[in-house]
Amino acid sequence: MLIKLTGGTVYDPANGINGQVRNLFIRDGRIVHSLNGATPDQEYDLRGKVVMAGAIDMHTHIGGGKVTIARNLLPEDHRADPQPRRGLMRAGCGHAAPSTLTTGYRYAEMGYTAGFEPAVLPINARQAHMEMADVPLLDVGGYVMLGSDDFFLRLLSSGSDQQLINDYVAWTIHSAKAIGIKVVNPGGISAFKFNQRMLDLDEKHAYYGVTPRQILKSLARAVHELGVPHPLHVHGCNLGVPGNVETTLNTISGIEGLPMHLTHIQFHSYGVEGDRKFSSGAARIAEAINANKNITIDVGQILFGQTVTASGDSMRQHANAGHAHPDKWVCMDIECDAGCGVVPFKYRDKNFVNALQWCIGLETFLLVDDPWRVFLTTDHPNGAPFTTYPHLIRLLMDKSFRNDMLAAINPDAAALSTLGSIDREYSLYEIAILTRAGAARLLGLTDRGHLGAGAAADITVYTEQADKEKMFTRPDYVFKDGELVVRNGEVVKVVWGNLHTVQPDFDRGIETRLRDYFDRYHTMKLDNFIINDWEIEGDGRSKILVHPCHQGARS
Repeated sequence: MLIKLTGGTVYDPANGINGQVRNLFIRDGRIVHSLNGATPDQEYDLRGKVVMAGAIDMHTHIGGGKVTIARNLLPEDHRADPQPRRGLMRAGCGHAAPSTLTTGYRYAEMGYTAGFEPAVLPINARQAHMEMADVPLLDVGGYVMLGSDDFFLRLLSSGSDQQLINDYVAWTIHSAKAIGIKVVNPGGISAFKFNQRMLDLDEKHAYYGVTPRQILKSLARAVHELGVPHPLHVHGCNLGVPGNVETTLNTISGIEGLPMHLTHIQFHSYGVEGDRKFSSGAARIAEAINANKNITIDVGQILFGQTVTASGDSMRQHANAGHAHPDKWVCMDIECDAGCGVVPFKYRDKNFVNALQWCIGLETFLLVDDPWRVFLTTDHPNGAPFTTYPHLIRLLMDKSFRNDMLAAINPDAAALSTLGSIDREYSLYEIAILTRAGAARLLGLTDRGHLGAGAAADITVYTEQADKEKMFTRPDYVFKDGELVVRNGEVVKVVWGNLHTVQPDFDRGIETRLRDYFDRYHTMKLDNFIINDWEIEGDGRSKILVHPCHQGARS
């Protein structure tokens, strides 16, 4: 199939194209320099339209055990937000925790073509992949969780050398078909099971005797030395705790220059100033990010309304269970290697803490200088459902609208925020970095997130409007691998995405030690733990795409 997209205004930061009128050519699902004189099978007149690569959500909870629990826990969420069967689309439901089908449809209808699940438990990875494979129209991938698992903590506490830890990390990435490593409350999920209710950065685990700082440094070094493109993806200590800005700053300085990605940093940016002992640490966090080029962040912006918080951080979810709305929650252990906490929550604009959280996230977006090192997320669904992204984009691009919203929130929170004094407005070029080019670069997706020759033809076309929320809610066209899948904001064709992975080298000798460990401690045999390629590709829908690791990283 030969396709010509004529005369669109292109924003392609990976190739330095900022609002230039260009023609794009697609041959068999890939962008090419030209059609070499051939007549296109289809041509689209995009004069006056904005053209970007398909958007990439680099942190969204769309598959795995806790997502399923959230769906089961909230039948009222499903009843209130059905997705009726329409045309090619099958029925589904859910606002905060939508079904797999509904997730794919709604992402595509906003112009997204890829989403990455940030918390795949290794022993539960098969279920996560089965759920993600059921999300239509979206490429997927997962970050596999380590840092509170017994085998790793045993290695670290016994003084095992870094190479052995590297082999275990690489083996886990292979076995779980992952693209990166995630650590959640390093050591804290395990410590909770030994009756520790908090675990600060330099506090020792009651049983293993290791600290979160040791865990982070060991895993960050492993990821770096293995050449995995995406840095260690860190959900830090003390999430949601007033004063945790100090922990976050110590985490940044304590990683000693190793690459590290701090996720949903809004929840880790709280001070203790003021009468209520709760304040914004966004300025200090942004200053640290600006000064430390090895650090990247996503924000985890909260937006007002009903949602559900779903996290492997059972320590913090248990602490927050008293705030559940509606009043029901789940905290559980999974194979003694991870936790799971699901707590429904409603963010209210008149609530002081919620309003200040809203300000903190926006302050962080606007005070971090480099758009290549900050990413647009709500930590779906923890801060808000992903369907709120167009609203968030408008807040970043429209100071007047932002100030109108600021005037409507809790006045005490607004008075303590610097948000109203920040003049910055994001440009379309910067939005393309936050939601496309930057995410692809951070994940090592060389053929996604841009519109250069050789890229997959994942393309989104918008009509530019003054109201950026309306603009980004309903694209004119979305192409997935060169096929038109959305027209005028509605799905017109259903296709299935790819699974993105990496495969770092490791010494297979680690499996001898692991096999003995599994036989002694686990309910699952080692061979059943490892996910085979045919399990992903066997139904003919998904294809595994393996991206290269950085060469020479070990040295």
